[in-house]
Amino acid sequence: MNSDVTRYPSLEQQVVFITGGGSGIGAAMTRAFHRQGARVAFVDIDDAASQALVEELQATTGRAPHYHRCDIRDVAALQATIATVGRELGPIHTLVNNAANDDRHDWQDIDVAYWDDRMALNLRPMFFAAQAAAHQMIEAGGGAIINFGSISVKTAIPRLAAYVTAKAAVHGLTRSLARDLGERNIRVNTVVPGCIMTQRQLDKWIGPDDEARIREHQCLKVRLSPDHVAPMVLFLAADDGAQLTGHEFTVDAGWG
Repeated sequence: MNSDVTRYPSLEQQVVFITGGGSGIGAAMTRAFHRQGARVAFVDIDDAASQALVEELQATTGRAPHYHRCDIRDVAALQATIATVGRELGPIHTLVNNAANDDRHDWQDIDVAYWDDRMALNLRPMFFAAQAAAHQMIEAGGGAIINFGSISVKTAIPRLAAYVTAKAAVHGLTRSLARDLGERNIRVNTVVPGCIMTQRQLDKWIGPDDEARIREHQCLKVRLSPDHVAPMVLFLAADDGAQLTGHEFTVDAGWG
């Protein structure tokens, strides 16, 4: 681990479960927790990227995170994977609900099937992953659930009606679970990334002109990367964030 990265002793050997942990922001979190000494398991559907990440960390650290292929829209498979991780690695202490899909869509073209699929991908898995992992956290004496929101809830980004609706609901889910699970020493928070320049965003949505406009809106004139988000997640999972629950933490360079 680089000397300029904060070390959290409480994350050593902690069992962490990350959805969408094979690429983008998810991969940055997989790397960050793994390098803290945590026992990391992640799910994804991109086998190539996920296997490459596993091999990278095996080569650089001498050990590998645990990858399970899982389509999170399949709630039974997701909860079964969480149960398997608990049996194999020990009770999950931190759940990071990161996986999502922000494909653009025209409001006029949305039908019921597409709407339901967006909810099944961007919202529903968060609750059912939390439901499954919370039982393990109770066994472990407490834990942390970190849900991912989106800056799009606060800004007028077009062609995202279904996605933004799902992400807005995440804030309500976080507050509700924080109340219900707090008495079991489980804290629940939302991390809201700004415009993070993942390869997917650059390939599909953001050109040089778009990036320039985004930077104009940011207070800090920086290019946000997945590595800027991971430190916030580490802090919320570590004992250092033990008194924080039910809140939103935005990493957007001052855009929102």
